[in-house]
Amino acid sequence: MRKIAFIFAVLLFAACSSSNKDYQKAASNPEFLIRAEVMLTESIIHDIFAPPVSSRIYMYASIAGYEAAIQGEKGYKSLVGQINGFEKVAKAENGKEYCYPLASTRAFLSVGKKLTFAQEMYEEFDKKLEQDYRATGIPDDVYERSIALGDSIAESVMKYASKDNYKQTRGFRYTVTYNPGTWTPTPPAYMDAVEPYWTKIRPVGLDSSAQFQAPVPSKFDLTPGSAYHKEVMEVYNTINNLTNEQRDIANFWDCNPFKMNISGHAMFATKKMSPGGHWLGIVGQVSRQLKKSHVQVAEAFVMTSMSIFDGFISCWDEKYRSIRIRPESVINNSIDKKWMPILQTPPFPEYTSGHSTISSAAATVLTKLYGDNVAFNDSTEIPYGLPPRKFTSFKQAAEEASISRLYGGIHFRPALDLGLVQGSKVAQHLIARVKTK
Repeated sequence: MRKIAFIFAVLLFAACSSSNKDYQKAASNPEFLIRAEVMLTESIIHDIFAPPVSSRIYMYASIAGYEAAIQGEKGYKSLVGQINGFEKVAKAENGKEYCYPLASTRAFLSVGKKLTFAQEMYEEFDKKLEQDYRATGIPDDVYERSIALGDSIAESVMKYASKDNYKQTRGFRYTVTYNPGTWTPTPPAYMDAVEPYWTKIRPVGLDSSAQFQAPVPSKFDLTPGSAYHKEVMEVYNTINNLTNEQRDIANFWDCNPFKMNISGHAMFATKKMSPGGHWLGIVGQVSRQLKKSHVQVAEAFVMTSMSIFDGFISCWDEKYRSIRIRPESVINNSIDKKWMPILQTPPFPEYTSGHSTISSAAATVLTKLYGDNVAFNDSTEIPYGLPPRKFTSFKQAAEEASISRLYGGIHFRPALDLGLVQGSKVAQHLIARVKTK
């Protein structure tokens, strides 16, 4: 009798294990996390966060998603003790059953919601997400326990985020000096300089915001034949002789979260994703293409977002050190009053290029994770009416993103070339310091 009972118990355990395996496999589909990232991007676009602030939102959400995902995987390392100031994260209870991919997606979204404003945007998304998770056959107790774990991890990450000096830097404005060669507000809205104190934000991997300080830019000198005058004329002549392909490249990588449009006496905004959002969109697309697992996608999101976050800190450190004037201002003041760039000039100093820096940082991390020659179609800009572009590698995409700023008429070439170098150094430092395995 005992033998029969034992056999029945073994068979019952095997049946439960098989069922458990089935729902765990379905719930581990990385599409859940990729969908969450897309939803967060839509929320960030709606709220019109500046590119550096957007990078902060993506980064903390990705840390939460990663920390939850790795608790169900062997061989992956926590970021606790590896990135600046991150000392503790919530853990699952021993002996309890969890769906860690569900906890990961929940943690990602929970942080994302706390750092954005448009909560109503998530209502239908959350209902559909729960419906799809429930459809995997996940037991109710495992579902609720996993949700609770995700929320606990999100709370840990929010405590970490609360100490990064973000709140202390709100409300400060940059005072324009109007010294020759320095930044001044640009048309059409003449907006205040964006995030002049971003260097005060705590980085995750950098020792300091000035760790990879860019070389001093060429001296402001409009004498014909000077290095600076050649830089100015290159931008001027490029826009005056722009090809259709160059125009397409400029528009594809515009990534201006708040473009102001003027029609008569009316002014209205066109909203797009930020540069960081574009690159995390690439992460999702390529991860899907390469059939990466949930934890691998979580790893790619967190490493890419951290490199972008530190990239903005490094870049902004230089922007508000050199305070370099934009091409539009120089050309209008000294060469051609009617000249206009293809893209709208962003409201912050010119050197170095933010898009060049963070694109190089993202590409360096993704090359490390996914390989040197990953060809992909970037369809990130389809929602904005732009066709996909093909790339043979992450590096090629970063280089095109960088040169797009020259084609757009908003940067001088040194800001692009040296921005690429700056971003690569930031990412290489992060890779050397932070180990996920």
